[in-house]
Amino acid sequence: MPVPPDDTLIFDASGGAERQMARLVAIMARLRDPVSGCPWDIEQTYASIAPYTIEEAYEVADAIERKDWTELEGELGDLLLQTVYHTQIGTEAGHFDFASVARAISDKMVARHPHVFGDESRDKSADQQTADWEKIKAAERAGKAQGRVLDGVALGLPALMRAIKLQKRAARVGFDWPSTTQVLDKIVEESRELVEARETMTEVEVEEEFGDLLFVVVNLGRHLGVDAETALRATNAKFTRRFEAIEDALAAMGKTPADSNLAEMDALWDAAKRREKAE
Repeated sequence: MPVPPDDTLIFDASGGAERQMARLVAIMARLRDPVSGCPWDIEQTYASIAPYTIEEAYEVADAIERKDWTELEGELGDLLLQTVYHTQIGTEAGHFDFASVARAISDKMVARHPHVFGDESRDKSADQQTADWEKIKAAERAGKAQGRVLDGVALGLPALMRAIKLQKRAARVGFDWPSTTQVLDKIVEESRELVEARETMTEVEVEEEFGDLLFVVVNLGRHLGVDAETALRATNAKFTRRFEAIEDALAAMGKTPADSNLAEMDALWDAAKRREKAE
């Protein structure tokens, strides 16, 4: 008959960071216990948990964006749980454990900061530190037999973020437009081609051409020093604020957007825009 696990640590909320980290690891091991654990947790795999990991990372970013520090504490805990979850699955498979995961990232941080943990000078500009960081990462990729320029750019990144990383990698070896003007010219060219050919293209071709246009727009942002992901998040937030202002104005008239029309909503949008600029 199997021996029930010792849950003493699991129910002990005392102690500092080290003990609470050990408690969280123990909780996850208990949840995944094949005899006494949770059936849902036992069934999960790296692949099934990955979407939750991405979602939790975005929820952390959302709490930061809203400056909700109380919620951020909880969201960071949720994200930490994802790391522990993947690590427990790895432990069961014999791939790694929490100690090796923590050791690997600690070793990486020490190795990538020789100006802090080694004998290199700290008297560097931010640009020089970034360049040195990239050299170290390139050496690490070479050690992993990732010899191609674009090796190691994660496939699972959001598309805008991955586009930026791909472009930066290519630019480091000289594959880049030398000026913003040329990027703007390419945007005009891609836009014209898409508009002119939209009636004759297949859906697949339209999607491909539209993707090309987005990629060049991301490139323009990079040349301007603007992060496309950050810029689009800000625009999403602005659109939400202004559309909610339209809803509020219509509600004051006893209406909803479905009861309105584009001309009226456009006028309310412009009014919301003027109010924002005046504040």
